[in-house]
This record gives sequence, C-alpha cells and structure tokens, in this order.
Amino acid sequence: MLTLPNESATAVLDRPAYRPYRATVVGIRSLSRHFTRMTFFGEQFDTFSTAGLDQRVKIVLPLPGRGLSDIGANDESTIADGSWYARWRALPDADRNPFRTYTVRAVRPELREIDVDFVTHNGHGPLGPAARWLYTASVGSDVLIIGPDERSPGRAIGLDWHPAQATELLLAGDETAAPAICSILESLAAGRRVRAFIEVPTEADALPLDLPAGGEITWLARDTAPHGERLDAAVRGWVANNRSLVKTAVAATPQPWADIDVDCDLLWESPNDEAGTGFYAWLAGESCMIKLLRRFLVSETGIDRKRVAFMGYWRLGRSEAQ
Repeated sequence: MLTLPNESATAVLDRPAYRPYRATVVGIRSLSRHFTRMTFFGEQFDTFSTAGLDQRVKIVLPLPGRGLSDIGANDESTIADGSWYARWRALPDADRNPFRTYTVRAVRPELREIDVDFVTHNGHGPLGPAARWLYTASVGSDVLIIGPDERSPGRAIGLDWHPAQATELLLAGDETAAPAICSILESLAAGRRVRAFIEVPTEADALPLDLPAGGEITWLARDTAPHGERLDAAVRGWVANNRSLVKTAVAATPQPWADIDVDCDLLWESPNDEAGTGFYAWLAGESCMIKLLRRFLVSETGIDRKRVAFMGYWRLGRSEAQ
C-alpha cells in the first residue's frame, strides 16, 4: 500500500479510478524478436496503482509532427472530475491522438516507473499508429498513460482476473496476452495449481519467468501454423487429460449460448463469482481464437460460464477501435 498525500476522505472517495499521467520513455529493452519492454517514468507515478495482475492501461500516442494534444493531464480539476476523455473527444480529428490498450508488466511507485511489454510484429503491410510509434520511439519520447489511481476506491476496475477461491487454474492466450499471463503467474500465492499455455510467433519468444509453486507454463511456437491452432490443440488436450477436475465445474443446468460476431461485437466477459471454488479459466488474445476456445469450454464441455473469463484483445486483420 502506498503512502498517500494528505487529502480528505471525501476527495479520495470521489476520485476517478483512472486518470491521465504524463510519461517519458526512460528504457527500451528487447526481450525477444517479438517482445520489447519499455520503461516509463512519470512524476506522478508514485500514486499509480500497484494492483498488478492483468491491469489494463491506455497509452495515448503522439501524432507525427503534432505531438500530444492537451487533455488535462496537468490539470488537477480535470484529473479530479475525470473529464479527460470528454476533452479528448472534443478535439478536432487532426489533433485527436490515438490510444491503444496494454497490460502493465511492473509498477515501481518508489521510483516512479512502470514497465509495459509490447508485441512487435516484423511482417509486411501497413503499420498502425501503435506499431509506427513503437518503431520510432526512443529514450526521451513522451506519451500519456491512462492508468489506475491508487487513491481511488475503484482502482481495480481494469482487472479481469477474478478467480475467487478457485485452486485449479487454467490460463491460455497468444502473445498479446503474454504480459498479463506472466504478471498473473508472478502474483499468485502458494496453494493453487495453475496451468498456462501461451502461443507465440517463434520458439525464441519464450520468456523467462519466476513461476509460483504449483505453476506450470508451456510456450507454444506458432511458426507457420495458423494463428491459434496450437493453442486450441493444447487446451483441448489439457481438458481431455483432466476430465475429473473439469467435471466439478460443469454447470448444473443448460446454459444459454449467444453467438458473437467478432467482426462487429466485443468478445469480453469477466465474471466475478466471489463464491467460486475449484476450477477457473482465463482466456485472452485474438478474438476469433478466443471465441473458439470459449465455445469449447462452455458449450461443448459444459463448464459453468461463471468459471470462465474470456477477452478478445484484438481481431486479426483489424486495428483496435478507439
């Protein structure tokens, strides 16, 4: 827990969960061919929430030749009333900076630093705003980070990891979910058995990780296989080998099934069953891949949907909508 500034209880209770932070790149490190870690420094990162796990943030990217528009990152009244988003939307199109969603990999409030791991794709074709910035960013580059405020009671709003009292855990995702899965694994306390599968572009993209007792991870090299094929096979194989464990999580009654068009709708559900025990699954990554895994676990296998969190982080061939 952070030592907070001397402010009234009312001010703390009214404080928005997320706020804009001005940040500067102070470190860039290649973790593998397809993973790059950036370290950001922010004068006000001493109040950046340390919830960890799969905490989401938005990184507001500078526009080429224009930089960062003013959305109130230095204005305490804007921070206090949460109106930064309204200010961003009110900007002319030419001045409205794009932003993208990432997972915080580490928070060091005492140093006013955070780490974010980025996926770098080296394929051909046009680059989106995030990829263009990533390839040109250097130490000293400035961004805005919309992140959780430790002083707000809603600071955990960006978390989708809700295992409650479950002791048998399954995590599965592609490279875009790797930072979240790694952060979750490193945060787990003893007494839980966890199995994680991460599909990455190549064998060289398997990252070193301090696993908790009872934790096991398999890095699946995609190589030339279709996206998600190896992950799908791994999850199906794990379920086949753990039928007795999964059986305890099967829903008591048939569950309604709503098909989701991942090209039009957001595939995202993170149930928070505080009484949940036994088995819990967390799935994230490319939307079509996650849709198939969700269908397998919930519809085909019959696992209670309250035991399965699934997040479509992105759609193959499409840029993230603002």
